[in-house]
Amino acid sequence: MVLLSDILCLRSVKESIEDPLNNLTSSWNFDNQTEGFPCKFSGVDCWHFDESKVLALNLSNMGLRGKFPMGIQFCSSVVSLNLSNNAFLGTIPSNISKLIPYLTILDLSHNNFSGEIPSSFSNCSYLNVLRLNHNQIVGNLPLELGLLSRITSFSVARNMLTGQVPEFITAKFKPESYAHNARLCGTLELEFLLSIS
Repeated sequence: MVLLSDILCLRSVKESIEDPLNNLTSSWNFDNQTEGFPCKFSGVDCWHFDESKVLALNLSNMGLRGKFPMGIQFCSSVVSLNLSNNAFLGTIPSNISKLIPYLTILDLSHNNFSGEIPSSFSNCSYLNVLRLNHNQIVGNLPLELGLLSRITSFSVARNMLTGQVPEFITAKFKPESYAHNARLCGTLELEFLLSIS
């Protein structure tokens, strides 16, 4: 059974981004109404064929352009979003934790995202992987990121970030995760992170 909200989600995502290489245009055919048809779309993973809830969108390396696809909010079961190695731009939504509440993997690396990293990432309590490297992101790293208790992979390398590097509660990340941000420095004590939560 295909959820109408997932169809709305995928339509909205497709309509909101530029696809000069026709990667989505050639695969995302909404006229085909056979059982589980969205699960056959390029870059779309579902829970299983009989229950066609969209689990993940992997749109990496497709030559896509545009802003962050806000239509992702209609895919209520999505846990993974990979937009890496494209030409997306603009800001990361400040309400990211409400748009994708069960997010475990977010890879926005190798794009042209700008603006600041939303502090609301700290509300993504299931987040394991956060890759924002190779963008144009500015401002301070939100100290609240240190409260992500499930994080296992993290990179903000090659941006224009400033300020303190947060100390994560459950993980340590190598300097490469922060490299090429000329104005990042140090870590903050865990007690301070907990005091601002």
